[in-house]
Amino acid sequence: MSRNSKAEKEFLDSYKPQDYPSIALTADLVVFAVSGGVLHTALVRRGGHPFKGALALPGGFVGPLESAEQAAYRELAEETSLDLGQLPVHVEQLATYTNPDRDPRMRVVSVAHLALLATDGQALPEISAGTDASSAAWHPVHDVLDSGNLAFDHAAILRDGLDRLAGKMEYTTVAARLLPAEFTMTQLRTVYDAVWNTTLTAGNFTRKMMPQLEDTGRKSQAATGAPAALFTASDQHIHPPLTKPRAG
Repeated sequence: MSRNSKAEKEFLDSYKPQDYPSIALTADLVVFAVSGGVLHTALVRRGGHPFKGALALPGGFVGPLESAEQAAYRELAEETSLDLGQLPVHVEQLATYTNPDRDPRMRVVSVAHLALLATDGQALPEISAGTDASSAAWHPVHDVLDSGNLAFDHAAILRDGLDRLAGKMEYTTVAARLLPAEFTMTQLRTVYDAVWNTTLTAGNFTRKMMPQLEDTGRKSQAATGAPAALFTASDQHIHPPLTKPRAG
């Protein structure tokens, strides 16, 4: 054993983690899906204290042998029955939340994740409560943010998730992550309208997006009206970028 290795072993043997403040780690999830032209998020109603009875993002404590991402997948399945391993979903880390008083129990740091679920724009995946959640349901995002009534700092995390998605939609094709692999231009525009909470002009939107998409040569099997062209999107930047309309 080298001198450095021996010195490090002696240091680790004498190191006392209890000499430092304890900090717990949680993983929370902002899960988005579009249905009926509305952006929804999965929320649970807390079954226990603190914030008993309040709406919250799904999530929970990271286990000693888990990564934050593994805990996020597990907690979401336990609290809402959504299994991200079995669904068409895009997951990315959103941010880390470290405010000392964000949790009244103790110092808790949360690693939040953003999950985009692909849907046909009509039906949302079924969810049901489990573990310490008394209920679980989909809620319109913009309505939830207007109320601001979420446990912990989850309203701020939800807002950050929406801002992340809305901002990336200006310069990437990430909006297609909320749709099936093949989609119509109307379906894609509906996602933009739902996330940006606006109504975009069809002609201008089509001209902007057409160069960013691949025409499959196939048509949708529309129940009514003329069949529409089906497109796919690769992960690429939109140039020049779209501009989110200003509120008001």
